[in-house]
Amino acid sequence: MVNNHVKIAEKTWDAIAESFDVTRRKPWRQCIDFINGLSESHMVADIGCGNGRHLLLCAERFKMVIGIDISQNLLNIAKNKIKEKGFSNVVFIHANMVKIPLKDDSLDSILCIASLHNIKGRDERLRSLKEVYRILKNDGRALISVWSRWQDKYRTHYLKKLFYNKEEFGDIEIYWRQHNLDIPRFYHLYSKREFVKDLNQVGLEIEKIQSVKLHSNISADNYFAVVRKGKLLLR
Repeated sequence: MVNNHVKIAEKTWDAIAESFDVTRRKPWRQCIDFINGLSESHMVADIGCGNGRHLLLCAERFKMVIGIDISQNLLNIAKNKIKEKGFSNVVFIHANMVKIPLKDDSLDSILCIASLHNIKGRDERLRSLKEVYRILKNDGRALISVWSRWQDKYRTHYLKKLFYNKEEFGDIEIYWRQHNLDIPRFYHLYSKREFVKDLNQVGLEIEKIQSVKLHSNISADNYFAVVRKGKLLLR
């Protein structure tokens, strides 16, 4: 079942890659601030790098950068952008973030932006967070973001699910309808409490967590957490 979801996810993001790229060009301020606060000597990975909008900023600043994504089509788009800019310090890996082919304690810092919430099943999301923990060096830092469950757009949907829900609470299919497409994407939208619980469970120490309105008017639509790898992984 898990492997089937991975295949569906890869196919989905491959299908919308070009359309996604057109609509996702501007880096988020929270990511810019995190990147600018890191040492230029750092080795950094962007997990779920997508079309490379934040990867480009990393390539400009750090000595070595790794872009990881489940979609080969999105990776190809990011590769072309890196090539156009003439950067030679970026390595790309086609992989699922549940199992990242990097050594333990190998990275100084990580970005994981709007990726964790696309993984189906809490056990699999926890495995992904454990991978973040595993590949970070001791005291290494990561910026992790997820969509908020109670944002304006989906609040009514989840209020109805409180009374009748067959799936894990928070699961939803959100359709990509740009450029005449109509493609469902799996999301697990988080409450802030659940996000904090999952980060703590794998041993990631939260330095700061922000509730941010990027598109909503009333309630936050994204959570951004700056976390640090402690010395002991909590089992």
